[in-house]
Amino acid sequence: MTFLLDKTRLPPWAPLAAAAAVAALGTAVWVQHEADRAEHRHPAPGKFIHIDGVRLHYRIAGDGPAVLLIHGNTVHGNDFEASGLLRRLSRNHRLLVIDRPGFGWSDRTRDRTWTPAEQARLLCRAAVALGFENFAVVGHSLGTQVAIAMALGDPAHVNRLVLVGGYYFPSLRLDVVSASLGAIPWFGDAMRYTVASLAARLALGPTVKALFAPQPVPPAFGEALPRELLLRPLQQRATTEDGAHMVTQARVLKPHYAELKVPITLVAGAQDAIVDSRSQSGRLHHVLPHSRLHILDGVGHMAHYHAQELIASALAAPQPG
Repeated sequence: MTFLLDKTRLPPWAPLAAAAAVAALGTAVWVQHEADRAEHRHPAPGKFIHIDGVRLHYRIAGDGPAVLLIHGNTVHGNDFEASGLLRRLSRNHRLLVIDRPGFGWSDRTRDRTWTPAEQARLLCRAAVALGFENFAVVGHSLGTQVAIAMALGDPAHVNRLVLVGGYYFPSLRLDVVSASLGAIPWFGDAMRYTVASLAARLALGPTVKALFAPQPVPPAFGEALPRELLLRPLQQRATTEDGAHMVTQARVLKPHYAELKVPITLVAGAQDAIVDSRSQSGRLHHVLPHSRLHILDGVGHMAHYHAQELIASALAAPQPG
């Protein structure tokens, strides 16, 4: 018996759906190819350590009192090299820079929710394993939440905090809505290999400009943080997941700020278009009267690009008592 395909019974949208599926598959193959090529062209500059089943990429530089540098969202550890902060602080300090899970050359497993507290626990374990028993922490942007969670969760290891451009108190943020969609398991993955990947390529330039505004984007940023590395699906997943948790984690951390007893320096840009410096850093300063606050005029979210000497002075200040 012979069966013939009756084309008249196919729904009118079937050819369009087939074409969309082929286009999506082709885009996914291209996205993975670009990610593989980026990693081949830009091999890891540092070393790796395996902690709790996660491979973390790190770099150690300088000599002196120990300092852990924790980068923000969108970027990775090389941001501290581009800013000049790594070079400046390495004159007087032994520095450890770790790519947070999913950023740069670090892995991001799916066996846990990567809250700031979970990242803090893992990074602290890595620091101790690398010989950093007691250290100051410099955190930027979302990295400030990780730094605070570390000081609260492992106070025996953290002796000082320098928090730059941080987000500390929950507020209404539209960017969290889009990040939450991208953080949905499997759905977000499918998007990152298709439409979201194309959208990210269009949005990255304006996003980076907004990070630095009103200052121009320095050439060193693009040299140290190649565009295609930032656009890889794994890094995009880390960026959206961390962005989706940002407000919730500020709400979780908020009741515990008064428990922070270590010396704290707060640095923020007066013209920060990403995080309002007055309602965030300024408010935290009022909650923590022992902290020191520096609001830099004419500076945006990437305040550490303009505050190397200020951060170095904060780290060198004598411990109270």
